Amino acid sequence: MELECHVYYEGDDDPAKCTARRLEKFDKATLYRSMGQVPYGVVLNPHADQALSPADAEEGLGTLVALDCSWESAEAASFRMNGVHRALPFLVAANPVNYGRPFRLTTVEALAGACCIFGDRDCAADLLEPFRWGETFLELNEEPLRRYGECADSSEVVAVQDDYLADEDDGADEE
Repeated sequence: MELECHVYYEGDDDPAKCTARRLEKFDKATLYRSMGQVPYGVVLNPHADQALSPADAEEGLGTLVALDCSWESAEAASFRMNGVHRALPFLVAANPVNYGRPFRLTTVEALAGACCIFGDRDCAADLLEPFRWGETFLELNEEPLRRYGECADSSEVVAVQDDYLADEDDGADEE
């Protein structure tokens, strides 16, 4: 199944650094400026109660939906879109603004991570191609993305994520 990427665009971030606008420019995603226009799909929502897993690929009927907004305005109310809401598991940002920070992904990183979890690494690489740091995202997250993609459901994804969060906590204790 070919994945389609759609983005609800709030326009509250720096246009020069906006990955969603660049995706639109390269015809890799469709942007919507009205929430009512956004199609039904798997909504990547950091406030969702359930983690994204390969099992969700069929639920969204091949449609991934992201919200493009500033991290400062990414509150739960911002994600009121129709669809199956899922949170991405632990992944590390490769973008220049949040490099190395877990869970602080750009829109393109979120969409690419979801594509990998759904088993479509080629789609992820295609989305990331216009960004000079795009391949770095896939390299930094190679092992977790592979492991999440091998999971049967959300509970298995959370168990894998817990391994990475424990490693992060151990690293923080050593500093």
